[in-house]
Amino acid sequence: MMSSLTGALYGALIVYLGGWFVGAWTGNFSLLLFVLTIVTLAYWLAERFHFRPARQAAAANLEQQDTTRRAELAKLGIEKVDGDVQEAKHKLLMQPWWLDWTAGLFPVILIVFLLRSFLFEPFKIPSGSMVPTLTVGDLILVNKYHYGIRLPVINKKIVDNNPVQRGDVIVFRYPPEPWVDYIKRVVAIPGDEVAYIDQKLSINGQPVPTVSKGEHYDDESLSYAPQFAEKFGETEHMIRVDPKRLGGYGPFPKRFPYADNCRYAPDGVTCKVPPGHYFVMGDNRDNSMDSRFWGFVPDQNLVGRAFFVWMNFGNLGRIGAFK
Repeated sequence: MMSSLTGALYGALIVYLGGWFVGAWTGNFSLLLFVLTIVTLAYWLAERFHFRPARQAAAANLEQQDTTRRAELAKLGIEKVDGDVQEAKHKLLMQPWWLDWTAGLFPVILIVFLLRSFLFEPFKIPSGSMVPTLTVGDLILVNKYHYGIRLPVINKKIVDNNPVQRGDVIVFRYPPEPWVDYIKRVVAIPGDEVAYIDQKLSINGQPVPTVSKGEHYDDESLSYAPQFAEKFGETEHMIRVDPKRLGGYGPFPKRFPYADNCRYAPDGVTCKVPPGHYFVMGDNRDNSMDSRFWGFVPDQNLVGRAFFVWMNFGNLGRIGAFK
């Protein structure tokens, strides 16, 4: 019975992962990892307190029966007895496959779940919206506790930590589709009035300092565009601006929470950031679907602070910390 149940569970897992892979539905890895942790924990507890003691009792009973049999034969003068129960005992003590592939995996899954939920989570950069800071194919690490400790799956903050600062690169749940993770740079925090007019960023009426750094070549679009060093406080990072793509601003979707805080014009947008929200933009300013179009990021949508490229199979030189 347990073998059939375990086979059915593995079948359901394969169907779920297969549908996710081919795009039949959107998967939720956090929820999947949580469910796997609970299921393997149940098997681990059952193994520890029921199945393993039952196997040990059966093996001990077999050994006791063999000892009794040999003693009775010895009384009859028979000293040499055929048969060795050790192999049978070993088979009785062996963990069946359905426990080996469930209870046996629990410690590994638990460690991955705890690391991913509370410490660090890996992500892959899928688009060029953060060029030149991050490129397509970068595998990055996100610090999950930098802004506070959150409960897995529901993402509710239970312990506060560092505040979000202008210039931070964050991973967050995309407000129009919270099951999708996005990565952008925070350019304005609660209470700020942010404006992006004629491809120039200003906060509370003050232009954000920028210095021209020549041109940047983008491998994805196979094009050159001016790049600038942009500075928030002491934090400096690079941005890419395409003068050929000036204009075309407007909210998408047309309405979003606190949409009345934004004023749109052909040359840009000005927004007042509401409490508990952030205004984010991609470093590839003219190739980024960000807060200019779909609104503010609520604090409860934060996943963590991105800080390190741990691998890029196409360019190993990109490994390292980034600003």
